[in-house]
Amino acid sequence: MPQNTPPATDSTYNIHWRRNLFVCFAGSFSTLVAMTLLLPFLPLYIEQLGAEGHAAIVQWSGIAYGATFFAAALVAPLWGRLGDRYGRKVMLVRASFGMAICMSLTGMVQTVWQLVLLRLLIGFAGGYSSGSTILVAMQTPKERSGWALGLLSAGITAGALVGPLVGGILPPLIGIRATFLLSGGVIFLAFLATTFLIKENPRPKTADAASKQKPKGGWAQIPDKRPVVAMLATGMLLSFATMSIEPIITVYVQQLIEDQSRVTLISGVVMSAAALGAILSASRLGKLADRVGHWNVIIGALAVSALLLIPQAFVTQSWQLIGLRFLMGLALGGLLPCITSVIRHNVPDGVGGNVLGLSISAQYVGQVAGPLLGGFAGGHFGMRSVFLGTSVLMAGGAVYNWLAQSRREQDMLANPGKP
Repeated sequence: MPQNTPPATDSTYNIHWRRNLFVCFAGSFSTLVAMTLLLPFLPLYIEQLGAEGHAAIVQWSGIAYGATFFAAALVAPLWGRLGDRYGRKVMLVRASFGMAICMSLTGMVQTVWQLVLLRLLIGFAGGYSSGSTILVAMQTPKERSGWALGLLSAGITAGALVGPLVGGILPPLIGIRATFLLSGGVIFLAFLATTFLIKENPRPKTADAASKQKPKGGWAQIPDKRPVVAMLATGMLLSFATMSIEPIITVYVQQLIEDQSRVTLISGVVMSAAALGAILSASRLGKLADRVGHWNVIIGALAVSALLLIPQAFVTQSWQLIGLRFLMGLALGGLLPCITSVIRHNVPDGVGGNVLGLSISAQYVGQVAGPLLGGFAGGHFGMRSVFLGTSVLMAGGAVYNWLAQSRREQDMLANPGKP
C-alpha cells in the first residue's frame, strides 16, 4: 500500500482499465505528434500566409503556437468538471473529433488571423492527453495508478518528441497544407479508436441523484485540501522549471562549441535529452512510487533535479550539458504521474476530474511563465542565473513537499479514523 494515502472509501475502478490505458496511450501519442509537428515549419507557413519581415514572422509564430496552450489552460477545469458529470469517455471523443476538424482546417487557411483563430479553437476543443490522464487516473486501481500514469506520461512525452521530427520530414515530401490534412486524419483515427474501444463504467444513478441534491462545488467536497494545494503548486513549479531553460539553450550552446554551424543540431539534442530521459524513467518511477509512496518520489525527484541544475551552470563542453539534461529527465520523469496519483488519492471520485483539470491548468501556467521569466533572467543576469535560480526553486519545492508530507502524516497519526 503506498504511503501518505488515506484509507479509501471506495474501490471503484474499471475492469477494462488496461485496454483503456493502451488506447489512451496510443491516442495521446498520435495526437501529440499531430499537435507538435508544426514546430519546424510554422514560420514558413506564416510567411506563406502573408507575414512580411523577420520580426513579424517570429511574432506571429509565437502568437500562433502559444494560442493553443492559452486556450487549453482556460478550459481544462471546465472539461474536467463536465467529465465528472457526464462521463470521461465523452470528453475524449469530443476532444479528438474537435481536434481532427480544426487540424484539417488549419491546412486550408488563407490568412494569419485564420491560423491564430484555429489554433485557439484547437486549444478550446482539444485536451486529449489531459483528458486521458484524468480518465486513467480515475479508472485505474489506486495501487497501480503510478505505473499506469507513468506509462501514459511516457507516451505523451514521446509524442511531443517525435512530432517535430515528423514535421521536419513531411513538408518537403507532401507540402505543408497536406501535412496538416494528414495530421487531421491521424487524429480522426484516434477519435475512432476512442469511440469504439474505450469502455467506461455506467455512472450510478445514486451518484447522479446525490449530485443534484448537493450544491457544493468540487473544491468544497475535498476533506483535506493541503495535499491538493501542494500538488497544484508542484505541477506549476515543474512546468516552470522545465520551460525556463528552453529560451536560453541555443544561446548557451553557442558559447560551448566552436563550430557554430552545429549550434541548432546540438541544441536540439540538448532539448531532446531531457525528454528521452523522462520517457525511459516515467513508468519505472511510477511503479516505484506505488511501492514506496508517491510523495517520497516527488521529494526525491525535486531534490535530485535541484542538484543536477547546479553543474549545468558551469559546463564547458556540450556533451556535459547533454548528459546532465538526460539525467535530469530521468529524475523528473515520474513527477507528473506521482502528482496526479497524490491528487487522485486525496479527492472524492465525483470531483476527481474537476481537480485534475485545475492541476493541468496550473501546469499550463508554468509553461507560459517559465520561458518568459527564464528569457528575462538570462538576458539581464546571465545564463548561469537561470540554472541556479531554477535550482533554488526546485530545492524549495522539495522542502515544501517534505513539510506538507510530514504534517499530513502527523495528522493521520493523530486522527487515524479521519479520511
